[in-house]
Amino acid sequence: MRYEKYHALGNDYILIRPAELPSELVPNVIRLVCHRNYGVGSDGILLGPLDSQACDFRLRIFNPDGTEAEKSGNGLRIFARSL
Repeated sequence: MRYEKYHALGNDYILIRPAELPSELVPNVIRLVCHRNYGVGSDGILLGPLDSQACDFRLRIFNPDGTEAEKSGNGLRIFARSL
């Protein structure tokens, strides 16, 4: 799996483009990837850009515990920079 890692104002996120995923992101994989000792280590995962019916694209943000976040200011900053 290819990924990019970005830092913004004290947070670090892993950006994964959907085409780079070998399978769906599930909570136990997210926790392992975000773990600072056993994985890449990050404050979360940004998955995008994804297709959208309502706009040009969308983004999914995952917390390091495997849950999906509603929003993240630094996550959006990082995603915008990656585009």
